[in-house]
Amino acid sequence: MLRTVQATRYVTPLREGGSLPALVEADDLGMYVLKFRGAGQGPLALVAEIVAGEIGRALGLKVPELVLVEVDAALGRNEPDAEIRDLLRASVGLNLGVDFLPGSVMFDPAAGDKAAPELASAAVWFDAFVTNVDRTARNPNLLYWHKALYFIDHGAALYFHHAWSDPAASARSRFPVIRDHVLLPGASEIEKADAALRPRLSEALFSEIVASVPDAWLAPDGGPAAPNAKRAAYVDYLQRRLEAAPLFVEEAIRARAALL
Repeated sequence: MLRTVQATRYVTPLREGGSLPALVEADDLGMYVLKFRGAGQGPLALVAEIVAGEIGRALGLKVPELVLVEVDAALGRNEPDAEIRDLLRASVGLNLGVDFLPGSVMFDPAAGDKAAPELASAAVWFDAFVTNVDRTARNPNLLYWHKALYFIDHGAALYFHHAWSDPAASARSRFPVIRDHVLLPGASEIEKADAALRPRLSEALFSEIVASVPDAWLAPDGGPAAPNAKRAAYVDYLQRRLEAAPLFVEEAIRARAALL
């Protein structure tokens, strides 16, 4: 289960995209990038952050620690920016915190940044599995910190859960947009990554990860109504997705060959 901390100080907004995350200090004296439940993307983006992020961690990828952050109504009482005050009011309760990595720098392929073939292949496999559309050259969502590559910002993953129209069919997606993955050119060991990573995932692991998602983020939105039913639906999707690995592996290999 994820740790829960209390936000004690709003440090500064991080004006990236439309979600307006913030840097906050918590009662454990840690600093976190706070992602708000009340932001425009809504709680499903936070669900995706937890599920995809913890799957990445289980696969051996470096993902900053994720915590649940309790936001009190008093946190933004002295905030002069009306937009930020409104966001804080809309996010009272549990939100998501990502461990802040001070001094980290963004991975930049234009500057010649590369990943080793084994890591690049694992990243491609992971993002194809969680259907993450947001790991492109324009927006890599990769940070160098202490000479290691960290994987961040998974709110765009698991896009099936915005509709729930046919999760079983979505689980079998070949995920053709993998062709835009920033690390695909260097991912020369995708089949080896598949053999190594697929056994690390299981229905029991999926159930454990999904159990970390707060009930309040699983409110009815056109899918299964009760939180436990929604959790079961996520686990079922992820298990079906795992069984469909040969499809997205084949697609990733084909997409890489087209680049060469």
